[in-house]
Amino acid sequence: MPEFVSPGVGVFSTWDYVVFAALFVVSSGIGIFFAVKERKKASSREFLVGGKQMSCVPVALSLTASFMSAVTVLGAPSEVYRFGGAFILFGFSYSMVVLFTAELFVPVFYRSGITSTYEYLELRFNKTVRIAATLIYIMQTIVYTGVVVYAPALALNQVTGFNLWGSIFATGIVCTFYCTLGGLKAVVWTDAFQMVVMVLGFLTVLIQGTIVNGGLTSAWEKAEAGSRLGVFDFDPDPLRRHTFWTITVGGTFTWLGIYGVNQSTIQRCISCKSEKHAKLALYLNLIGLWVILVCAVFSGLLMFAYYRNCDPWTAGFVSAPDQLMPYFVMDILGSLPGLPGLFVACAFSGTLSTVAASINALATVTYEDLVKNCFKNLSNRLGTWISKGLCIVFGVACTSMAVAASHMGGVVQAALSIHGMCGGPMLGLFSLGILFPWTNWKGAAGGLVMGIAMSFWVGIGGFVYPAGPDKAFPLPLSTNSCLPLNITDIISTLAPTPAPERPALADTWYCMSYLYYSAVGWIATVIAGLLITSLTGPNCGEDVNPVLIRPVCNLLCFWSEKYKKMCWCGVQHDADCMEFHDNGAFSMKPETSTNKEPQNGLNKDTENTMPGYNSEEKSYSNAGLSKDTYF
Repeated sequence: MPEFVSPGVGVFSTWDYVVFAALFVVSSGIGIFFAVKERKKASSREFLVGGKQMSCVPVALSLTASFMSAVTVLGAPSEVYRFGGAFILFGFSYSMVVLFTAELFVPVFYRSGITSTYEYLELRFNKTVRIAATLIYIMQTIVYTGVVVYAPALALNQVTGFNLWGSIFATGIVCTFYCTLGGLKAVVWTDAFQMVVMVLGFLTVLIQGTIVNGGLTSAWEKAEAGSRLGVFDFDPDPLRRHTFWTITVGGTFTWLGIYGVNQSTIQRCISCKSEKHAKLALYLNLIGLWVILVCAVFSGLLMFAYYRNCDPWTAGFVSAPDQLMPYFVMDILGSLPGLPGLFVACAFSGTLSTVAASINALATVTYEDLVKNCFKNLSNRLGTWISKGLCIVFGVACTSMAVAASHMGGVVQAALSIHGMCGGPMLGLFSLGILFPWTNWKGAAGGLVMGIAMSFWVGIGGFVYPAGPDKAFPLPLSTNSCLPLNITDIISTLAPTPAPERPALADTWYCMSYLYYSAVGWIATVIAGLLITSLTGPNCGEDVNPVLIRPVCNLLCFWSEKYKKMCWCGVQHDADCMEFHDNGAFSMKPETSTNKEPQNGLNKDTENTMPGYNSEEKSYSNAGLSKDTYF
């Protein structure tokens, strides 16, 4: 393989370090501010969910910043550079995900008065299902967070030579610091600041990238000549890496597992002052997702236009595709002091927001689902200190996990594969609870096990036996204009390496697009859950609390009250069967309630400890619930 002379790129200047350091200083300052401001409100509720008084705008910015992490800032432009502009189709997936989350999942979680998403599973099924889901979430989030910590550290190492592991530990320390001091409010407002930094960093690259390519028209023509503008590939083959169907269908399942039932998302939604604010935050967040997506895709197109005749990856100037974006930044911005630092701050903003949200969410589920179940009657003060201690523990765990992320390949595929393998079965589990009233706890537990088994089977198989170029379809890259190291390199060749033996499933089942991992997990969980339920005896609808079920059949049978009630499967969704109280509480009217033993896996003692349940009034309270928001 020929070797080429690297043209060299700029290096970090003093001003770049100043801009970059300012990100950490401001982020830490926000944590200190809320620690001082909220010091008299010493309660775990205030620390973990901001007292449920957040407004929609900062929550929307926080949601966007958290899930548009350095994986997007660095990985998405690289994907477009190598595979073309089909990545823009994720905009459709985001739209469907936000719609389903806002109209299907958030109303159920908000009205049930929970703090941890997995509390719902105990209310709907039983404690065993809740604990199992909590443990899966904890493992999934620690591994995913390791990926997004490693990505910007790699960027900083590439463009400045700064110690890779030093930057990883700096990220972990700063995130843990302001999470532990300021709680959810610090996380949300820091995310809002970091979202602004991300947009500024992208705009800097877009403006300068357009200039060095001779204008937007010239860059567009170069991208079109390089086949980077092919977006709509309608091949239904599920083994193809990126097509219209894999991105819109598979991407919707993957991101719905991230958004719809993920603690990090739902925790910020239920921290809003009302359900209306929670939904509005999600829809405003969609605009932010589109903005970041468009910036990332156009950055990839500009990068290809600039390197169309001398690809830095093929030429060996960078060692991995995820280093292309920081290399491009230093190449075009290296002579402008402060601007490379702004882009690296952009990448780190995505990571800081994601890691902080993960640490806060991990602390919440651990405290609510594990600690409070083991230690009853904890005081508010002790609960707050335990929550802060958990933030430190998970900060260390997530930072340590970044070491393993260096062996996971491309950051985008690694991150979405993790979410797909775990998020799909979790999405299926919550779908069984919310959409299928007759599902019992045995079906839920069995479905979760089957979903995890199927998604990990295909995911790990795909990692061990990656799909070949005939399925991934990387577009051609050129080194025609690169300067060779010496003339003999041009004619030197290497002996071909024999292809390793692959099992029969390697080119079929294991070759499936990583975006379908979540769909596989969801389908397996739902089908297995319903089959096990039918074999072990379904729940009686009258015994299921209607606030835990979302009556989507109302949309499908809007013309007939008879068919709507038939599809309710006995669940009392009718407002006439609900009694609303002046304080926002609601309960079943005495004449419509049942005295049968509940079949959701909860005994009477457990029912009395449900969030918002008043054992004397036999009702469930939620400050965000009112009669006009029930349906």
